[in-house]
Amino acid sequence: MLRRILFPLILGLAGCAVLLSLGFWQIDRLAWKEDILADINARLTADPVPFSVFANETADEYARVTLTGTPTGQELHVLVSGTEAGTGYRVISRFETEVGAIIVDQGLLAIDNKDAAPLIVPMEITGTLLWPDDQNSSTPDPDLDANIWFARNVDTMSEVLGTMPFMVVTTRAIPADPRLTPLPVNTASIKNDHFEYAVTWFLLAFVWAIMSLYLILRTTRQKDTQD
Repeated sequence: MLRRILFPLILGLAGCAVLLSLGFWQIDRLAWKEDILADINARLTADPVPFSVFANETADEYARVTLTGTPTGQELHVLVSGTEAGTGYRVISRFETEVGAIIVDQGLLAIDNKDAAPLIVPMEITGTLLWPDDQNSSTPDPDLDANIWFARNVDTMSEVLGTMPFMVVTTRAIPADPRLTPLPVNTASIKNDHFEYAVTWFLLAFVWAIMSLYLILRTTRQKDTQD
């Protein structure tokens, strides 16, 4: 009998071990992601510091900064939906500052206001340094003729607008452009599904164990019947 149940026993134990290890790996990933989110939240709630061209993508992303600059009126419009402010376009503007031109995500422009004239005056901006790359394999190419983009990418956008590769996402602008609603950076858009993944793997391990036990019991009963 031992020989008959040996294979389903080994298969059951091996399968449970693999599935449980994947579940515990996701628990480790959960702790790792929570540490990252805590660090980002600490940066987002810190006092803003003056913007510097020596900012580093690794060390300074999500840092709050201040700057004084003037929008040139050159804008890229990124189509977005599902924001708290509604559906419209993120306005990515070329800003002239004392240290050079950078790009500023000024906020949401309602679709009905797409043709409204931008406010071109010196502004004091408080915002967040970000190097977003929202593109993936399914993201369409931008429609340059219609000035409609479908993702933000600092390198591409700074090249199109002729700026240094820095983006500040506006939290507050003084004076504020009346067309726009700021979309401040927060951690709500950063996925943290590792707990759900862990539960899924643990449930699969439980199901695998039940199926293996059933197979072993069925094999045992077949042996008893044959005897």
